[in-house]
This record gives sequence, structure tokens and C-alpha cells, in this order.
Amino acid sequence: MLGDSLSAGYGIERAEGWPSLLAERLQQEGYPHRVVNASISGETTAGGVRRLPPLLDEHQPAVVVIALGANDGLRGLAVDEVARNLTQMLAASKAGGAVPVLLRVRIPPNYGPQYSARFEQLFDAAAGTHEVVSAPFMLERFALERAAFQADGLHPTAAVQPQILDTLWPAIAQALAQALAHPAPVANAP
Repeated sequence: MLGDSLSAGYGIERAEGWPSLLAERLQQEGYPHRVVNASISGETTAGGVRRLPPLLDEHQPAVVVIALGANDGLRGLAVDEVARNLTQMLAASKAGGAVPVLLRVRIPPNYGPQYSARFEQLFDAAAGTHEVVSAPFMLERFALERAAFQADGLHPTAAVQPQILDTLWPAIAQALAQALAHPAPVANAP
């Protein structure tokens, strides 16, 4: 999992975050996979591009969940740059034998409705162009509920982490099914 503070568990105990809950669900449902949460608060898609290749080499994942872009949008980075970065991460994941899952990102309208619309559309375009599993916006179930967020108004509370997992689970389960149906060859195998 490559994400930002929303996946790193900012302001809550790491064990309460949705990635930890995902690890529990995988175990409960009998999946042989483990979760490597390589999320960092403040991460951008450019940081993800730099960090992903060594993570792929080290962990050889079956699935890569890309949960990046919010910080890019909050900083008003060029949509084309974000699209290039996502494309690089999706291509690297696939080249590494993993099934990529791309989470949609929504941003506040700080930079105007045109920027916000173009920014949000790039996630659907990237997922469709690269034939990856597309996941919904992780905060979709409670984005307008003030009580679901910490005092900063940006980071979800521990109480809503199960809702994040429930929102993303169908896409992650789809990627796991694809990975199990077509396992990548093991590195250094004859």
C-alpha cells in the first residue's frame, strides 16, 4: 500500500487504521497475503514514483494499492504531472507482476471547479487507460459528516476506519482474485 496520511493513520493508533483492519480481514477470510503499509503522511504522487520501485523489489507484492494524489491536489499541482506520476506507478506495479488498485481522490474546490473536476477525472482516465482495478474515494461514505473527522477536518477518526475498509474492500478483493488467478512468476525462479 502506497498512500499518504489517510492510509498512514495520521492522528490515530496504527492498529486502528484501515490498512491494519485490511490485514485482519485478509487473515479472517483465509487469504495468504499480508499488508505492507508503505504510506507516509504528506506523500505526493512524485514521492510515490520515487519510492515504489525499491518497494516492489523488496516485497514482490501480488497487489499494489495506490492511495495517492490528495496532497498533489491540495497543493494545486499540475493535473498533467499528477497523471504522469500515476501512470508511472501503475506501469511499474504491473511490470513488477502486481495487480494495481487505484483509489479515486476528491479535493476541495480551493483551486476552482475546473481544476477540481479535471483532477478528479484523471483517476478514472488513468484506471481505464491502464486497465487496473479502480476503487472509489475512500471517504465516500462519510465525507460530509463533520463528526467523522479529527479536529483538523481532514483526517478521519478511528471510528470510521471500518467504513473506509468496507468502501475499498470490493476493489481490493477483485484485485486479489485477479492476482490469485494469474500469479506473477517468482523472482529468481528457474
